[in-house]
Amino acid sequence: MQIKSAEGRKEKPMKVLSKQKNSRMCVICGMDNPFGVKAQFYNMEDGSVMTPFRFRQEHQSYPQRVHGGLIAAMLDELGLRASWHSGEDTWGVTMSLEVKYRRPVPYEADLFGRGTVEKDFSRFMLVRAEILNAAGEVLADARVRYRKLDLSLIARDSDVHEEMCFFLKDGVRELCFDGEADRQP
Repeated sequence: MQIKSAEGRKEKPMKVLSKQKNSRMCVICGMDNPFGVKAQFYNMEDGSVMTPFRFRQEHQSYPQRVHGGLIAAMLDELGLRASWHSGEDTWGVTMSLEVKYRRPVPYEADLFGRGTVEKDFSRFMLVRAEILNAAGEVLADARVRYRKLDLSLIARDSDVHEEMCFFLKDGVRELCFDGEADRQP
């Protein structure tokens, strides 16, 4: 099967190298958040992080469209998740988020998020994040700048191991933009 990348060239489905943990209450990845997206993130063979996900009707602004703030939140989450491709020890805060809304983002539709670190410095990083539809068309994208910080400076008196406690095994081996996932038996 062939998929169309954001740059318009044809690619094969990508191999999943590993899966990242989910949190309890994050609006994007929180598994206990009743209003959350519950997105699950995968480290891909090309160095990116991807998530197949669906926004729900509760996430709308106008009918049939997802609220721009939630689109921005997903792009922001993809940015930091991209830094976790080689390990979940990098933490940071968003310094700037420049979003381009290219097409309406529908709810109750199969979508993909993709984040890639473009530049990584000792104290900062620059990430490109995008939301694509099942055909591989970019619906929204962003450039995100992060300031790397120790977690104790970001969330005082909290235990990251308690919050990032969900690791959901699912056997996904590769992801395709058509909404299919190849699972191990």
